[in-house]
Amino acid sequence: MPELNWQGKYDDNGQIVGPLRVALPFQTVETVNQSAQERQKALWATASGAGGRNPGWRNRLIWGDKKYVLPSLLDEFAGQVDLIYIDPPFATGADFGYKTAIHPADDDSARDLKLEYQPNLIEQIAYRDTWGGGLDTYLGWMYETLTLLRELLAESGSIYVHCDWRTSHYIKAMMDGMFNYDNFVNEVIWCYRGMPSKAQKYQSKHDAILFYSKGGNYAFNVLQGRPTEGSLKTYESAMRVGYNANHSRMMVTIFDEEKYRAAVAEGKIPSGMRETYFDGGSPPLSDWWDDIKILGGPYNQERLGFETQKPWALLDRIISASSNPGDLVLDCFAGSGTTAAVAEKLGRRWIAADMGRFAISTTRKRLLGIPNVKPFYVQNLGHYERQQWQSAETEQNYREFILQLYRAEPVSGYQWLHGAKAGRMVHIGAVDAPVAIDDVRRIVDEFGGVIGSGVGAPTTAGVDVLGWDFGLEVDTAARELADRAGVGIRLLRIPREVMDAKAVDAGDIHFFELAALTVDCKVNRRRHSVALALQDFTMPLDGVPSQVKDAVQHWSQWIDYWAADWDYQNDTFNNQWQSYRTRQDPQLQRAITHTYESRGQHTVVVKVIDILGNDTTRRLEVSV
Repeated sequence: MPELNWQGKYDDNGQIVGPLRVALPFQTVETVNQSAQERQKALWATASGAGGRNPGWRNRLIWGDKKYVLPSLLDEFAGQVDLIYIDPPFATGADFGYKTAIHPADDDSARDLKLEYQPNLIEQIAYRDTWGGGLDTYLGWMYETLTLLRELLAESGSIYVHCDWRTSHYIKAMMDGMFNYDNFVNEVIWCYRGMPSKAQKYQSKHDAILFYSKGGNYAFNVLQGRPTEGSLKTYESAMRVGYNANHSRMMVTIFDEEKYRAAVAEGKIPSGMRETYFDGGSPPLSDWWDDIKILGGPYNQERLGFETQKPWALLDRIISASSNPGDLVLDCFAGSGTTAAVAEKLGRRWIAADMGRFAISTTRKRLLGIPNVKPFYVQNLGHYERQQWQSAETEQNYREFILQLYRAEPVSGYQWLHGAKAGRMVHIGAVDAPVAIDDVRRIVDEFGGVIGSGVGAPTTAGVDVLGWDFGLEVDTAARELADRAGVGIRLLRIPREVMDAKAVDAGDIHFFELAALTVDCKVNRRRHSVALALQDFTMPLDGVPSQVKDAVQHWSQWIDYWAADWDYQNDTFNNQWQSYRTRQDPQLQRAITHTYESRGQHTVVVKVIDILGNDTTRRLEVSV
């Protein structure tokens, strides 16, 4: 069989360069819609040594790079996935972004703003469709991805790969070899309309969706073609759908044989023009899909801000045709979450993964908008992924790399101070642990010693603490500790993008200072209730466009979503209540009251996600 080759396909020993095969443990950072009873069962399972898993299935929303996520799924799901749909980058050479609207403030003082308000949009990089090594690099990347996906696919499973004219022929040749040419089922052509261009070529108005099975016994539910009004039981109705005004040769669906023959006899239809005869319903669906519209302009209500978002109807058709209720569906390029949302609505199990924090936030909201959505996990690979990324480097090289991205100079002779920038000292947090209050205490003590010695002291009394994660309440406690010591401290998050070589090469790395959240908490002991109200949210504005800053009239406009765990157990944030903005309902509920079944001590954790996808938490101890 012919072989597709690309530079870098084989190593020096003549072996095909395969994917990274490191299985890392997933960390559940949030459970959504899990009841108190289900949570107790999970805690009991942990205490009894039952592996800490909830009984029964939980859908999974995973934040992480698929090169680590997919091999980490193999141990549990190899040969278990019934349907895979992926919409990977198309090797366009362009960076695609997402857009998030700044909604009007919803307090009384800002009501007039709503009348003339035009949303400002923050453009961010959603994913990078650029390849330093060109097509060869892209094909190697696709080969690694498809290799792992094939191993995850059940013997009776199917895979759909969404691509376009740039790479569809290469990917098909690759998949013919990987899945076997005989297991190629269809090339679906999805036609759509769009803005015309004046390019010196025919307009590109279709995508290709390659459909392969892993074996011969795959699920396929025959779907009907375009629905017709009132079932079109008369010839005249069929004529209206099947022909244009010039009687050009097109598919004709006739529902009344007698009227068809009469029409031929009267010369209304040339003899032999009938392609297909059905005595009722619509024809089976073909591989030419021109009835699903692309998501058009910014006012399309389905749009969620991703430039390459695919329509609900497209995924509804694919999942309905190639899976059954209870089957497992996987998408490792989740984007706006269409695959997961459609699978949830159709009663399928699902796993969705994406490396973008905004994609995870958007997908979570989209799922929560589905009535009676089943409980699901939000997971990542946490410090395990970071350890794997750093494994080839020494700790010193790691710190120097982060300092370089932060545009700071390294310093030596200190244990807790690693660099200097603009007169401030810099601390680089470890990859495998969150910055804790004890770490901050040691940083402040060492900084005080430097100042006291007068040797090599910075020109201003300040420290920037860079960390991947921060313990609950570290921001508040750290600022209080630093204030008492007379040290100006800033806490900044190391972005996950530092592990993306393409983002680093493009200089698209931003360190965001932790936001400050104020929550008012009132306890009614007689009613066993607690009332929470968001009071303030201060978000550092480094890197935020000036027009966006000008549009924000109230602190609440920075908040996209917030949730509460009413009984935090020092394990996983259990999302028991939430309020979030959507295009249909941009208002944010800023206060909520919760009633406990009985008196006692409880830990409440509030999580806020801002319009950039960053999260901020606040921990509260209450007695009811």
